[in-house]
Parts: sequence; structure tokens; C-alpha cells
Amino acid sequence: MKRSLTLALALATALPFSAFAHKAWLQPSQTVIAGEKPWITVDAAVSNDLFYFNHVPLRTEGLVITAPDGNKVDPQNLATGKFRTVFDVELLQQGTYRIAVVNSGLSGSWDVDGKPKRWRGTPATFATEVPKDAKNLQVSQSLGRVETFVTNGSPNTTAFKTSGEGLELVPVTHPNDLFAGEAAKFKMLKDGKPAAGLEFEITRGGTRYRNAQDEIKVTTDANGEFSVTWPEAGMYWLETTSTDDKTSLPQAKQRRLSYVATLEVLPQ
Repeated sequence: MKRSLTLALALATALPFSAFAHKAWLQPSQTVIAGEKPWITVDAAVSNDLFYFNHVPLRTEGLVITAPDGNKVDPQNLATGKFRTVFDVELLQQGTYRIAVVNSGLSGSWDVDGKPKRWRGTPATFATEVPKDAKNLQVSQSLGRVETFVTNGSPNTTAFKTSGEGLELVPVTHPNDLFAGEAAKFKMLKDGKPAAGLEFEITRGGTRYRNAQDEIKVTTDANGEFSVTWPEAGMYWLETTSTDDKTSLPQAKQRRLSYVATLEVLPQ
């Protein structure tokens, strides 16, 4: 039992997507701001409730902050505590910032003297860390993105340039232009192509204080698009996952993709 719990905690800390009931997220102090040189603070966590720190911090080795001009900027005052990671972003430019934790890697297991041996790493470390004669070897690949968006002044879309890898969001409606009672539309890409049939779970924060999760379920259409009408103002968590066999390592038989976003919906 102790060994299983330790493994579960390790996986939840390492992965950028939710596992079981746990939800990974980035939450900015605000998403729409105006000023010459404003700042925001971002909380990063994996939790049981949205958006409360009650499980483990989200690891930020894959943190990428893209400025409105498309260049990368560094976080300030980065610190990790028991239940959350926190950092500041100085918004020196006018426009939209994309704040994302992007992680990719491999996980594997094999038998050693009748007991399971587990491993996590990259294609580069696979050859040196996994025995060539590993018994009952099982390897899977993962690529996940957890992100949010913040606009200083007027919004723009330069930071939304896609990489062509994994699941990525393309705004039809700008994610910092969302209002209660209005419909918003987004497009999802999988490896740079429209991703049809992705099932999204959309949940408003504050789940700690209500019995029902009140999830909104939507599915992308043939063009990879989906729309949602926001029932009320607040912070919302969006998640989708996908699996396929398009791995970059021959030994890996499955690839798991995930996408998570935190969006703020403002009152009318």
C-alpha cells in the first residue's frame, strides 16, 4: 500500500496532466490588465478541488512564457512549496502572454526477479537506463500542455504560434475576451492538424464549495472546433486527452496526449 501511494504521488507531481481525480492547473492573479509595467502572480498546482492547494505542486521544469512579440521571457520569484509552485510575470509588453508548462517523456516498466521495475525518462536516456534484455518491457510516451493566457492592454495572437506537436489550442474567440452568457469558439490541433472527436471537460472553479461538479461536456467537430456558452463568470478549467500509436520510440507502443487550460470568464 505504501509503495503504491508513493508511486501515485510521484506521477502526479511529474505529469502535466490530471491523474484520476487530480487536476493540474495554472491560475494567474488576473487575466486582463492594463498598465505601463504591470505584474501578475501565477499559482501552479495539482489538486483535488479547483482552484485550491490541497495535493501537490505542479512541477515547472517545462515552463515556457511567450510574450506578445513571440519571444520567451523568464518568470520572476519562482518558488515551490508543499502544495503549490508560485511565480511572477512582469508584463513589459502590450498584448497577450501565453504561460504554459509543456512536458514530454517516456515511462516504462519491466520485471526484475518477479517484481516490477519502473522508469521515467527521455528517448535520449532510454538506451542507457533501460536494459536491452528487460523482461516484459512496456513503454509509453506522453506529451502534455497546461496553460493560461494573460493580456496587458489590447489582445493579440502572436503568442499562439503552434509547434505542430501534441494538442494545441488555436483561438477563434480570444481566450481573454470571454463573458458570461456569451458563446466562445476554439480550435484544437493534434500534431498541427485539426483534431476531431476530442472530448472536453469544462469545470468552473470553486468545486470545494458545491456538491455537483457541474461539468460542461463538449466535443470537437470535423474541423477540430468546439464552442461553449459560459453559464456564469469565474475561472474555468478545460481538459482533454487523446491516445494513439504515433510514438517517436519504436519500443513505445502508445502515446498519451493531454491539454489543460485555465480561462477567466468575466461578467457582462
